[in-house]
Amino acid sequence: MEKEIKMPNPIDLSTHYLGLTLKNPLVPSASPLARDLKNLRQMEDAGAAAVVLHSLFEEQINAEAQRLDHYLTRGTHSYAEALTYFPTASDYRAGPEEYLEHLRKAKKTLDIPVIASLNGVSAGGWVSYAREIEQAGADALEINVYFVPTDPDLPGNAVEDMYAELVAQVARTVKIPVAVKLSPFFSSLPNLARRLGRVGARGLVLFNRFYQPDLDIEKLEVVPHLVLSNSDELRLPLRWIAILYGRVSADLALTTGVHTAPDAIKGLMAGAAVTMLTSELLQHGIPRLGEILRDLTQWLTDHEYESVSQMQGSMSQIKCPAPAAFERANYMKVLSDYQPEEHFAPA
Repeated sequence: MEKEIKMPNPIDLSTHYLGLTLKNPLVPSASPLARDLKNLRQMEDAGAAAVVLHSLFEEQINAEAQRLDHYLTRGTHSYAEALTYFPTASDYRAGPEEYLEHLRKAKKTLDIPVIASLNGVSAGGWVSYAREIEQAGADALEINVYFVPTDPDLPGNAVEDMYAELVAQVARTVKIPVAVKLSPFFSSLPNLARRLGRVGARGLVLFNRFYQPDLDIEKLEVVPHLVLSNSDELRLPLRWIAILYGRVSADLALTTGVHTAPDAIKGLMAGAAVTMLTSELLQHGIPRLGEILRDLTQWLTDHEYESVSQMQGSMSQIKCPAPAAFERANYMKVLSDYQPEEHFAPA
């Protein structure tokens, strides 16, 4: 009698993010790629569990933008480069109505969840527009608070109050889940993260990449400079997700630095519910997402994991046998143990 060969059970790749059950933890983040329905369909075909649409900017929906433009440009005409600091209304690819229509089409086209994105710094038109985004069919809303405090008289707690009030207002306005994309530049990120969860954030996306301007020393101009991420940038969000996991009520999404299956695995082990990627798709094409998903599945199989949830948070600070690895003790150890490489061959 032949011995029955048992086939291994398929790996359960599903994860839960913002109250949504996703088929796997790979989600393309907000980018220009999402402006094209063909790209969105290709992302779904490649295995994306959800998509985040490109951002709609506050300046596109807030009537106050006209007054802002006046104050930003007044008196700058004598300096030609000064007018290039901020985009004019004509620079935006689509206005609010076009964004809503694109969202509706995306919902009709895709079977996976569609997460809309708002980018700005004040409640203003956001609150009413968040409601319109909900009515257009978005499954969730990601608010990207892109704010660089430059006023020396503005205290840090005032900045945090602004974030909390903005999130609270938007969360009260809509019934769909709200995620907040944050920067790492806060004096006590865990405290702010917990506070945002308490005022209504269902998810925290770590981290927003602030695009740093460059200086043209010949033209004496400040110029925009975009550099795509690489895997080395994973370590900053990885550390903070590992610290926050289990300590805040919001789901955690890791973005910045996800380029390979090992990058995604590290994010999940730290405690992320999903890992988001864009730079890798911009550099190598949308089908690259399918390759990462296959590599992720193969790694889980080879290491005898039954599900993504089995490893989620397994290397977080609260579950790590050496939690000090995420704190100052590890910083001291790294510096004390460092040995410079030998760059010269022996004589």
